[in-house]
Amino acid sequence: MPTGGRKPTSAGLSEVLMGLLEAGVDFILVGGLAAVIQGAPVTTMDVDIVHSRSPENIARLLTFLKSVEAVHRRFDDKLIEPNERDLSGKGHMLLTTRIGPLDVLAVIEGGRSYEDLLEHSVDIDFRGYTLQVLDLKTLIELKKASTDSKDKQRLPVLKETLRQLEEKYGRGEDKEESENE
Repeated sequence: MPTGGRKPTSAGLSEVLMGLLEAGVDFILVGGLAAVIQGAPVTTMDVDIVHSRSPENIARLLTFLKSVEAVHRRFDDKLIEPNERDLSGKGHMLLTTRIGPLDVLAVIEGGRSYEDLLEHSVDIDFRGYTLQVLDLKTLIELKKASTDSKDKQRLPVLKETLRQLEEKYGRGEDKEESENE
C-alpha cells in the first residue's frame, strides 16, 4: 500500500508500545496484540490502541506521532500527518510510522471509548511500565459481534486461550476476590 514511499525501518511492535509508554500517552491496547500479550497464539502486524481524548493526552500523543514521523496509510502517495482535530474526533486513524504500523482508535465496537474500556482492561508489566490491555473476555465479546471474517476465525483461539488461563489461574472474578482478601 503506498504511503508516499515511506516504509517503516522496522516493524517493531514492541518499539511502538515503548514509545507510547515513554511519552506518557494514556491508552488501552486492543486488537491482535492485546490477545498475543495475554497468551493467544495469533499473529498481528500492527498496534491497535484506544486513546484518552483529554486535551493533555492528545498533546502527548501528537508529540509522539510527530517524533516517529506518522502519516495516514493511504492508497495514493499523498502524505498526511495526523493532527489534533483527528485525535479529538471519534474516528480511526491507520498510521504508518518509521518504527511500525499504529492504528489509533477513538472508539471501538459499540462506541466504546477509553473511559468505557478502563474497567475491562488488565494491567500488564511491560519493560518496567504498566501497560493497560483490553481483557480477553471483552476481546471475545467484541469478536462475537464483529462481521469481519478474520475476527470470526480468531474467535475459537481466543476462547480456548481464555479457558486455559481460567483453568490455570482460576476464574477472573475469583482471582480478583482472592487478591482483595
